[in-house]
This record gives sequence, C-alpha cells and structure tokens, in this order.
Amino acid sequence: MCLNRENCRYRRLPLLAVLLVAALSAGCVGLSRSGERQARRDVAEVAGVYRPHDRTPALPELTTASSLSNVLVYAMLNQPKVEAAYYDWAASVEKITVDRSLPDPKLTFESDIADIVMTIMPGLMQDFPGPGKLKAAANAATAASRAKYFNFESAVLQSALDLKRAYFNLHFLDERIRINRQSLQLLRGLEKIARAQNEVGKVTLQDVYRAQIEQDQLATEIANLEDSRLSLVAQYKAALGLKHDQPDPPAPAEFEPTALGLNADELLATAFARNPQLKAMEAEVRMAEADIAMARKSRVPDFSVGLEADAKAAPTMYRPQATMTLPIWRDKIAAEIAQAQAGKRAAQARLTSEQIGLTVDVAMKTYDYQEVTRNLALLQDKLVPKARQSLEIARSGYLAGEIDFFNLIDAERTLLNFQLMEVESRTQREIVLAELSLVIAGVPPPGAPVLAPAPNNSKGK
Repeated sequence: MCLNRENCRYRRLPLLAVLLVAALSAGCVGLSRSGERQARRDVAEVAGVYRPHDRTPALPELTTASSLSNVLVYAMLNQPKVEAAYYDWAASVEKITVDRSLPDPKLTFESDIADIVMTIMPGLMQDFPGPGKLKAAANAATAASRAKYFNFESAVLQSALDLKRAYFNLHFLDERIRINRQSLQLLRGLEKIARAQNEVGKVTLQDVYRAQIEQDQLATEIANLEDSRLSLVAQYKAALGLKHDQPDPPAPAEFEPTALGLNADELLATAFARNPQLKAMEAEVRMAEADIAMARKSRVPDFSVGLEADAKAAPTMYRPQATMTLPIWRDKIAAEIAQAQAGKRAAQARLTSEQIGLTVDVAMKTYDYQEVTRNLALLQDKLVPKARQSLEIARSGYLAGEIDFFNLIDAERTLLNFQLMEVESRTQREIVLAELSLVIAGVPPPGAPVLAPAPNNSKGK
C-alpha cells in the first residue's frame, strides 16, 4: 500500500509505461486497398501451384516415357530463374502494405530537471502523411507489383522455351546420327560394289579408295555428332533446373511436335493481349502515373500529433503537441512533378517501342514459319524421294558401266544432304513454333504456374 500520494503516482509511472508499450506491441492492422487485396489473392493462387507452403511441389518423374508436357512442368517448377522472379514478385506485393501504412508511432519523454526532477512527461506521437499520399504510394507499389508479376510470367515462358529448344535439338541430333549411320551403311555397300567391279576389271581401285574416303569422312562426322550430345544434354539438364551434381536426366523417347492453331492476324491479336513483356510495360506506365500523383501530393503538408502527460503534477497536466510541414520549396515540388511526368513519357515511349517491335517480331517469325514449312514440304514431298530414286538409278548405271563412281557418290551425297536439310528444317520449324506460342504470343503450356488472363484484359489496372 502506498501512503504518500506523490510517491504512489511516481511509482505508477513505470507501470503505465509498461502498459502503454504492451498495448502498442500488440500491433495494429492498417486498412488494405482493393489493389493490395487482389495482389495477395494472385500470389496465393500462384503459390498454391508453384510454391505451396513455400516449398517445391512434387515434381513429375523423369523417364524415357515422360511426355513433353510433364517435362515442361518439371522445368517450370524447378528452374531457379523462375523461382527468383516469383519471390521478387511476392516481395513487391508485401511492399504494397509497407507503402500504404502509417509511420510507426513514437514514444516520447520529456523532463525538467533543476536540483531535483521537476517534471516527468512520457508521451506518444504519430506522424500522418498528407491526405492522399498513402493512397498514391499504394497505387505505385501495386503497379510495380503487377510489373513484377509479368516478369515472373516471362521467366516461366522463357523456361518452357529453353526446355523445348533443348528437347528439339537433342531429339533431332539423334535423327542426324541415324541418317548418317544409314549413309555409312550405304557407302559400305557401294564399296563392295566397287570391289566387285574392280575384281572383274571394269573399274580401277580408285573407286574403292573413293568409297573408303567417303566412309572415313562420314565416320568422323558421326563421332563429332555423338560428342556434341554431351553439350546438348548439359543444356537439357540446365533447362530442367538440375544442378551439376545431379544425375543426367533421361530424354523422352517419343517425340511430340508443336501445334499452333493461329493465323497471322489471330497471332498478333493474341500477342497484344497476352505478351507478358508488353503487359509489364503497361504496368510501368500505370506506375509512372501513380508517381505523378505522388509528386503532386508534395504540395500537401504532413502532420504530426502527440500527447504528453506530466506524471508528477497534481492534478496531472497534459501537453498536446501538433506539427505541420511547410512545403515551401516550389522549385523542388515542380522538379518532382516534372521528373514524374518525364518518367511517364519514357514509359509510354518504351511501351510504344515494344508494341512496334512485337508487331515486327510476329511478322518475321510468321514469315520464318511459312518459309521453313514450304522448304520442309519441298524436301519431304519432292527432293528426298527424287534423290533416293536418283541414287537407285545411279547404282544401276554404275553396275551396267554406264556412269562412273563419282556420279554414284554424288547421288549418294545429294540424298544425304537433302535428308539432313529435312532434319534441320524440322528443327527450325519446331523452335519457331515454340517462340511464336511462348515468347511472342504469351500462351503458356498446360500446367504453367501463371494466372489466367482477365476477361477484359484490365486486371490490375
């Protein structure tokens, strides 16, 4: 029991301070805005597929029987570049809460001391940014988080493209090796024919040596192709996000070609509606608009209010406090607004440049696709069949002594070149289709951990 009222009041001071600190440390929650709530829903939706409970989900098993879709899902979920872009996006969403929140309140303490302590005045002070400033900051952070999301989506699509490119190159390497081995076997047969012709005196040993030279060159080419498999396997492994100390993944045994059911006009419209780089730049324009709004709020003063209580006074004396900033530096305010406006113009110019570039990319890739498709049809339907027939005619003519061995070898080499050109055209066609669908049109493959496009393409505005 406290007998002296003044001492009792003085002793209650630590208790009051503890209670005040406890009340503040219990925490308060600010008012979220619609953009922030939508951004958090988006992160939660993607996280449920991509990083549930901040952990990598169960990945598809990689075997020779794996489908291309399963391999793509593995790459998109396991690629470190995609993970880095995802957490950059998640961090930017948390920044919305930081930017729209009030500054932390401040505990204050003031005391008058002469020979003894005259006053003891604990207090509390809170800063309040000018009206509209927190909203403008939240809008800028929301637009920035939207741009980060589209950077993440770009990383997902790029990982899918890298996987497809490695997958196609690895598959068609096997095709080139197979064709060269067939040609090597064919040359061995031609050497036997040349030896038989030489034994009966119809030709010289020059034909036999010529066949052996062609075989040696082709065997070396096969060895080079087989060695190149190591680098292609390394690219395929890297596209899957596997580290160097992990075992090499098996490549799928069955080849799955790419399908693209869009004409040039539809492709361009889809690219303008879905291309993630374009969407990121649109978000940067909205961020620049929010920066302009923030700069204009520089004219608005900020406020601070507080209250102190003299714990030694009887009765207790309260001292309210209030401060207000004076935004008097007109040149500074004008410069901030001009800087923000220039930033918007730069963002708009980058967006326009990207739109122009996207139009050109669609036109060029569409032409590449049409060209390689025509070349492939020419090779498959005409050149390769005719070259095969020409070789048969040349073989018969050589046996009959009507043509020399150089013409026979030339017919064999022509068939080999056309077959390799066919494989190269098929490789180019698949890669161009992957670039058109993934990077340019922005159409994600099945299982991609991305948000569905908004029906009106205005999500996040």
